[in-house]
Amino acid sequence: MNYYVIELQTTGGQTAYLVDGYASREAAEAKYHTILAAAAVSAVEKHAAVILTEEGFEIMHECYKHGV
Repeated sequence: MNYYVIELQTTGGQTAYLVDGYASREAAEAKYHTILAAAAVSAVEKHAAVILTEEGFEIMHECYKHGV
């Protein structure tokens, strides 16, 4: 099974996203936690990460909100 990790950043109404694919859940979770470590201290208003399976099912998600 393949997994997708999506990073979402929204500031001032502008949204950006990055998508990475991984062949194992462990690798996807490592990237997910790396994103959240940066998001915890970022200046981005809303900084989130999501893991999806190749079938579109959500495994994990979290969002940090700064100065909202």
